Order: sequence, then C-alpha cells, then structure tokens
Amino acid sequence: MLSPSTLQNIIGLGLSRGADFAEVFAEETGSGSVELLDGKIDRITSGIRFGVGVRLIYGAETFYGHSNDPAEDVLLRLTENLARQGAAGGPAPALKASSLEDHHPVRQDPLGVPKDDRVHLLRRLDAAARAQGQAIRQVGASLAESRRQILIANSEGLLIEDARNYSRMRVGVIADTGDGPQNGAESPGALGGWEVFEGMDMEHLAADAARRAVVMAQAGYLEGGMMPVVLGNGFGGVIFHEACGHPLETEAIRKNASPFAGKIGQQVAQSVLTAVDDGTIASAWGSFNVDDEGTPPQRTVLIENGVLKSFLADRQGGKLAGAATTGSARRENYKFAPVARMRNTFIAPGPHSVEAMIASIDNGLYAKKMGGGSVDPATGEFNFAVQEGYRIRKGKIAEAVRGATLIGKGHEVLPLISMVGADLELAAGMCGASSGWVPTTVGQPTLKIDQILVGGRR
Repeated sequence: MLSPSTLQNIIGLGLSRGADFAEVFAEETGSGSVELLDGKIDRITSGIRFGVGVRLIYGAETFYGHSNDPAEDVLLRLTENLARQGAAGGPAPALKASSLEDHHPVRQDPLGVPKDDRVHLLRRLDAAARAQGQAIRQVGASLAESRRQILIANSEGLLIEDARNYSRMRVGVIADTGDGPQNGAESPGALGGWEVFEGMDMEHLAADAARRAVVMAQAGYLEGGMMPVVLGNGFGGVIFHEACGHPLETEAIRKNASPFAGKIGQQVAQSVLTAVDDGTIASAWGSFNVDDEGTPPQRTVLIENGVLKSFLADRQGGKLAGAATTGSARRENYKFAPVARMRNTFIAPGPHSVEAMIASIDNGLYAKKMGGGSVDPATGEFNFAVQEGYRIRKGKIAEAVRGATLIGKGHEVLPLISMVGADLELAAGMCGASSGWVPTTVGQPTLKIDQILVGGRR
C-alpha cells in the first residue's frame, strides 16, 4: 500500500521533531451488502475505502491525523502539521517486515459470490420466517461482507500487514396479533468468507426470530419491581460488555472514570464468576491476527473466581494506567487513533444447570433473549430491553411477558450473580466508543442475578 521508503521517511520526520513514538497505519477495505425486504431486493451496496493515519506520541500526549491521499509529500506535510517542536530523537530504525500466520483463513471470498446466490439465500430466510404463521407482518434479511487489508509501521522497526474478512447475516421479523407489533432478530457473524453462511442453519435462525416475535406479540405486559432474574445465554452478555467491559478498558481506567480503577486483586464478584476477553478464538467475529498497533492478541482473564485480575490495555492507555499491553488496540478505520477495546468478551461457563436456577426462584423473570439498550460508561448504569421474557412462578417457567427492561449498575450487579450455567454461547455485535465502531463478540452462559430492578408496566 505504501513503499518502505515512504514509511521510513514519515517515521523519521516524526522522530526528528521530537516524538517519542511514531506510527503509520494504512488501510484498504472493500465491502458489499444485499438487503431483502418483504421478498424484494431493497438495496445493494458496494464500496472501497482507502486511507492512511499518522500518530505521534509525546509523553502523555497523542497527535493523530489522516489522509486518503497516499502521495508521500502529502503524508509528510500531514506529519509536519502534527509534530510539535521538541528535542530531536535518534534516526528511525530500519523497518523489518514481519511474517504473520493467518489463524482465520478464508476458503471462499464472499465478494466474489454471484448476486443471485446471495439473493437465493435471503429468500430462504424470508420463507422460513413467514412459515411461522399469519401474525408475521414484515421480514427483512441482509448479508454483509468486507475485506480489510491493513499495514502498520512504527518507530520501533515494526512493519506488518494483515487481512481481515468479515461476514454477517441479519434477519429481522415483526409480528402483530392485535396488541401492537413485536420484533425478533438474529444477526450472527464471523471472521471468514462465504463458508460462514454455508455453515449456518439459516432456516432455523429465521424461524426462531419469527417464533420469538409471535410469542411476544401474544404476551401480556410485565409488572416490574425488584426481583431475581435468570438471564439467558449468548446476547445476554451484552450487559457485561457494556456495563463492566468498557470500565475495564484503560481508556476509562487512566481517566479514573471507572468503578474498577485501583481494584486489581480485589473481590468484585462471587467466586462462581470468571470473565474473559479473548482475541485469539479462531474465526470469531471479534478476533484478529494482530491488533491495530501490530501487537498479537491474547486471552486476557479480566475477573477470575470473582477477583479482578487485569484491564484491557493499548500502548498509550496501558502506559498511562500502569497496565501491560494486551493486544486490544482497535480502531474503526484509518480516521481513528487506536485505543483499548474489547474483542470477544464473555463470562466463562460455570457449574449450574438452567433448571436449578429456575427452580431456585419463587417469583421472578426469565430473560431468555436480550435486546438493545443504553449505558453510561462513566457510572456503569444500564437499561436493557428484554426481547423474550417469561415469568417464573414457584420454580417453573410460566407465561410470556413483554415490555421488561433490566436496570442497574454493572459493578453493583456483578456481586449479585450467584449461579452460572455451562451453556456458554457467543453472539456478534458492533461496539461504538472513542475509536469508532468495531466488531466485538459478547457472550455468557445462562446465569442467575439474585436481585435486579426490572422495569415494566404498572
């Protein structure tokens, strides 16, 4: 994408202007999508993005700029504009290209698959969803793929390239039985090619999303209050991701804007709970071969048996927060400087059965499937909708209920998780923060929260 001499000259200029660290990040991404709405093609998109970002670090300060013009004189002017005057450093070390083992190989380039094959797959989703009954009012389905090629060079002599292929499917269903519409959705994704879609049970995913919409359309409203909750596996992990995961990133820790700051080695949850962020899982949506600083990812245990063990750290954030780099530096694209972000974040499996959790509750809620919500990253306060929920009465799952929300603070809810199941499931998502939107995986087994505020209709 850029010649070694251009990279060397940019880095050398930054060091000559007193920077402690200089980095060049180049990216070229091709993407495409096909969307079907009610059996008809609604939109087809494709595009290519290219650009270069330059980062200079002076002590605790970071200066970042970008350009979509790869000409050397343009990038040198950009670097000069970023630089501040300071004592000149030494000459830039010679860049040494590093070879990279691809742990997430692509067997079939999705961007090369004919449009008719994509449309046929989407029509299968539409048909499977509509087969769930006359209550189905609308079905939307889409396939999206991208191939991201990156190059990273820095003043420590690093020169490395990587390719990341993302493939994702989404099906959304709206059902109405006369008391207002309800929705169900599934949106799995993976780091891989067209084979990702071929390996999914598409009809089952679409049918389950439609079943969920129909069940909730027939449900009555929940009366809220404080109660025990059994939180379903998979996307239920979004609560830990949003309310606890973000406060464990050094972007929050270094600003002392996290309830977990200064608590390494302290008990923050019951001993049954272990939480992990793992960037090495083969073909997982939030994985990669190297992060956006060129550091290999690792499996980072955040909480072990209830004890806070580590934070997620990038180069600069880790330095300022006193934490070791974890290979977690991420950015949406070349327009953003990298910061520590989650990758594949989940609560690890535990020893309890779902049946035992349900049986332990006399009056509560089974939040089988979570939906979207909001969180204040500074306080950990969250509010998440329950997409599929059921009352628990006398240790048994009872009627379906709609309109439920879970409300609380992440660091306060953690100690109230008393039972953790063995049925770990991961789910793909997109996470937005200061370095843009990045693919992340959330996950958990089914778990029991002893008490949490459940919003509903009175």
